Amino acid sequence: MAENVISMLHPAPPPTDNDRKGNVLPFANKPDDALRLKIARAREAQLSWAGTPVAERRAVVRKARHIVAAISRELAATVPLEVPSTTHRNLADSLVAEVLPLAEACRFLEREAERILRPRNLGRHGRPIWLGGVEAQVHRAPLGIVLLIAPANYPLFLPGVQALQALVAGNAVLWKPAVGGDSAARALKRVLLTAGLPEHLLQVLDTSAQAGLDAIRIGVDKVFLTGHADTGRAVMHELASSLTPSVMELSGCDAVFILPDADLDRAAEALAFGIRLNVSATCMAPRRVFGTGSVLKALGERLLPKLNTVPPATASTRVQEILNDLIADALRHNAELLRDGRGTGKLTPTLLRGVQPNAAIMQTDIFAPVLAFCDVPDMAAALAAQAASPYALTAAIFGNEREASSLAAQLRVGTVLINDLIVTAADPRVPFGGRGSSGFGATRGREGLLEMTAPKTVLRQTSRSLRPYATTGPAHEKFFAGFIEAAHSGSPVQRYRGLRELFTSARAVNAQASGNDDLSK
Repeated sequence: MAENVISMLHPAPPPTDNDRKGNVLPFANKPDDALRLKIARAREAQLSWAGTPVAERRAVVRKARHIVAAISRELAATVPLEVPSTTHRNLADSLVAEVLPLAEACRFLEREAERILRPRNLGRHGRPIWLGGVEAQVHRAPLGIVLLIAPANYPLFLPGVQALQALVAGNAVLWKPAVGGDSAARALKRVLLTAGLPEHLLQVLDTSAQAGLDAIRIGVDKVFLTGHADTGRAVMHELASSLTPSVMELSGCDAVFILPDADLDRAAEALAFGIRLNVSATCMAPRRVFGTGSVLKALGERLLPKLNTVPPATASTRVQEILNDLIADALRHNAELLRDGRGTGKLTPTLLRGVQPNAAIMQTDIFAPVLAFCDVPDMAAALAAQAASPYALTAAIFGNEREASSLAAQLRVGTVLINDLIVTAADPRVPFGGRGSSGFGATRGREGLLEMTAPKTVLRQTSRSLRPYATTGPAHEKFFAGFIEAAHSGSPVQRYRGLRELFTSARAVNAQASGNDDLSK
């Protein structure tokens, strides 16, 4: 079985210089008939798949995980060694950053999906007394067709997890890869088909942004986009006319807070790793570092030797231009360039110190190995500086756990990592998403799986009484007012007054309702 999958895997073509996450939206043309046919087949297949028990759906995922384990190197080789803005990664990087977390996400769904998606009985506790005959059950219904607009920087792991969650939830999937990501998408599709996924449930579109727009215009039920904030705005504008819901996992300009008692050796190692990982083409990569002047000075002394070991990365002309502008702006506002990593077509890490909170580099997302140190008198000032940025994806805090937890509670971000950077967010149980210009909604974890469904409530009336449908009159006015006062007033005196009015009006209400009860016998 694994050999059949290996024969379908092909190395990805080199990407072109697209935008920083591989998604650019041109003016849309009329959708073609081939795409309409793909979507029609996906919708037809989904109708049957939605009725398949969750246990059978997760069995497909389990088989897929076993195949992934057997062909991990071949699957990793479908991931380009370059992304549109920078290069390069090696096969080991793709194994640990793409294939391993994908396999762990499979295992999470195998263990947890059935429990998470199981209908939930609300029971009697908390049920209003006047609804005593009603039983309530909340189901998680598949959405239908889910469109994934995938990024270029992690073309297998990020959309792969979303595809798995969508399928386990009972949906069909349209996967629009970024430029260079189609080989990875088709490889995972072949894995799933070999594992028993019905044909047509997972459709891989071409890499053009036009394909995503066309799918939206033909009709999908939810869109999950991982990309640049500007792309997110354009897609949301397109979705507005049809009121199609979406989850937006967008840009980051992530902050790191260094408390006075932080382990600076650990912080330096983590920052160097964050800059080196995927040559800094990661939405969670550190960009802004807050701390007091003396702490940042000591941190810089530890960090600089580590940055010298980061290999150079090829950068697009556009990224180099943006970086040049950001550095020039910071220097105009009295920042100090501790390390200049710019070169002709190549980038190594750049480190700035004394950057002002309102500098452009503190409010811009860029896939380039650059760190901006911002001196602050205390963490209150650091929080204010953090809030000035429109991006709120993740933040990292290094220092005493108690103080770090207190600071974490005050941060308006999607994920906070304490004494760590990036790595722990790969836990498949952990939901991931941002706020502000970093998007909304969640992917991965329980919350990400539930995003692939819609709540559907089933209410069952067990009582045969027709009293709820009776015509109301003056007696009912006193009865209902008394009930509300008796059940919800904050004063014992008021509750007693409500009970008295309730009981004195009950005889008249019962007399009017008795005729309706006779009809039900």
